[in-house]
Amino acid sequence: MTLNIRGVKMEDAGKYMCQVNTDPMKMQTATLEVVIPPDIINEETSGDMMVPEGGSAKLVCRARGHPKPKITWRREDGREIIARNGSHQKTKAQSVEGEMLTLSKITRSEMGAYMCIASNGVPPTVSKRMKLQVHFHPLVQVPNQLVGAPVLTDVTLICNVEASPKAINYWQRENGEMIIAGDRYALTEKENNMYAIEMILHIKRLQSSDFGGYKCISKNSIGDTEGTIRLYEMERPGKKILRDDDLNEVSKNEVVQKDTRSEDGSRNLNGRLYKDRAPDQHPASGSDQLLGRGTMRLIGTFLLALLVLFTALAEAGPTTLSCRTKGGRQKKAKETSWNGRRARDGREDGHAAEWRQCWERSALSWRRSAPPELDYYSLIQL
Repeated sequence: MTLNIRGVKMEDAGKYMCQVNTDPMKMQTATLEVVIPPDIINEETSGDMMVPEGGSAKLVCRARGHPKPKITWRREDGREIIARNGSHQKTKAQSVEGEMLTLSKITRSEMGAYMCIASNGVPPTVSKRMKLQVHFHPLVQVPNQLVGAPVLTDVTLICNVEASPKAINYWQRENGEMIIAGDRYALTEKENNMYAIEMILHIKRLQSSDFGGYKCISKNSIGDTEGTIRLYEMERPGKKILRDDDLNEVSKNEVVQKDTRSEDGSRNLNGRLYKDRAPDQHPASGSDQLLGRGTMRLIGTFLLALLVLFTALAEAGPTTLSCRTKGGRQKKAKETSWNGRRARDGREDGHAAEWRQCWERSALSWRRSAPPELDYYSLIQL
C-alpha cells in the first residue's frame, strides 16, 4: 500500500498509520515531518541605517522556516565585527549569532555592509544585506606638504580625503583661484573605500607662475576642511649656476672659453689659452694651476705691502739708516737727497762716500716719494 500526498502543507505533518484488518489486526505507523527552508521576514528586519560617528546602532534580522532558522551576522568585506561591552571592553569576531546585532560607539572603520544569514539545514540558505552609513566631518591628510620640481617638468600633488556622506572636492590656488581641468591641469579621484578617496592634481610643463601654495578642499553636509601644499622650484639636474666668486675668478685669470685656439693654431686643453708658452709645452694640471694662482696671489700681497712701506717711509721725511763699514764700525746718517750726503763745496765727504757704497751694495733705491708710474712690474725690478 502506498500513500501519496500532493502539495504538502505544514498541516500535513504528523503520524500516519497503515492498518490491515486481519485476525489478529496488523498495523504500522510513520511520521511525516514537513520542513520549510528559511525565509527572511522583511517587515521585521532592519534596512540600511545611518548613524553619526560615536553613536550606536541595532541591526535586527528575523526569519521563518522549519526547523527554526539560525541567524548569523558577517561583514561583506570579510573584516571583523567589533562588539563593545562597557566603556573599555570590546571583542572582535568574524561572525556573531543572534537575531539582533548591537554596535556601540561606532567609528568610521565600522562603516560598510553587514550580511544577515539565515539557515536551518534545509537548502537554500538565505541572506539579506544591510548598509551601515557613518556620518562624520571631512578630514584631509596631505602626505607631502612641500613639493619641489624644476620648470618645464610635470608634477603631481596628492591629498587624502575622508568624508561621509560623500563630499564635494576641488583644488584652489592660495589666492582663491579655482583650478579647472585643462591642457596643463588633470584632476582625478581614486576611491579607496566607502569614505576615503585620493585627490590627485597633475600639472604639466611647470612654469614660474605655477609655484606657490595649493589647497585641496572637501565639503559635505556636516562641514568642510582643507589641506595646503607648497610647490617650490628646484634646480634642474645637471644645471650649474656660476656664483659671483666664480665669475670674478674667471675675469681675473682671463679664461678663454672652449673652441679658442692658441697663437700657434693648436687647441689647448680645457679650452684655455696659455700665452708665452712654447709649442711643445703642455698646460699644467688643475692642481698646478691652482697652486700657481695661489702663489701669485701671495706674491702680489707681499709686493703691495712693500709698496705701502716704501710710501710711508718716503712721506716720513729723512730717515736714519745704518750700515757697517769694513772696519766693523757702524755709521749713522740721514738721507737728505737721492745722491747722498755732500759737503758744502759739492764734494762727497767721507761719510757720504761710505753710505753711497753701502747703498750700491744693498741694491736698494730709496726715494722720498713713489713716482706715479710705479706699478706691479717696477716693484718686481726693485
